[in-house]
This record gives sequence, C-alpha cells and structure tokens, in this order.
Amino acid sequence: MKSTDLARRDREIKKARKREMVLERKTRKENRTPGDFINEFAEKFFYDTEKIYNINMSEEILLLLEEMKEEIPEKQWPNIIRKSVKKTKVKQRDPAIKELAELGDIDMTNQ
Repeated sequence: MKSTDLARRDREIKKARKREMVLERKTRKENRTPGDFINEFAEKFFYDTEKIYNINMSEEILLLLEEMKEEIPEKQWPNIIRKSVKKTKVKQRDPAIKELAELGDIDMTNQ
C-alpha cells in the first residue's frame, strides 16, 4: 500500500472511533452534566424570537425536569433553567424562566 492509502485508512478509522464515542455519549443517560440538561431543554422548547410556547404543554419537559432533579444537586437547578432559556435567545426570558421554575417547583431565589 502507498503511504497516502495508509494515511486515508488511518483517518477513516479515527473518524469511525469518534462517531462511536459521540453516539455513546448521546445515548448515555446516566451521569449527565448540567450542560447536557441545558442542551436537552433547549432542544425540547418550541419557540420563536419572542417567547417559548410549549413549557406547560410538554410532557417531555416535565419528565426532563424530574430527571434533572434526581441527577443534579439542587443548588444547580436555577442555573440550568436560566441558561437553557437563555440559549434559545428569546426576548421574553423572564416569563419562561418563571413558568419552568413553577412547573418543576424550583425556588429561583437562592441563586
């Protein structure tokens, strides 16, 4: 084999390994970080530039809130909620944060 063929084959092997690692990380549910929860909340929100619409209507968001409360220490909950809403870049952030906190029965005053 030529050295270019070997190099190409090495690149393909590295890409395959990286794909496996990413897939494993995405399918792994336990040991999620606060950043994972922030991203998951942002993915589940239905929003435009103004506001988030599906907070009270989505069962997936409620389930994700419950999972977060089981896996993450309580002192990080307000941060996760704020940052997940901020990630959407909607203009009406405060009402969305308040709705999420009420849905998950989370105290936002102990920041």
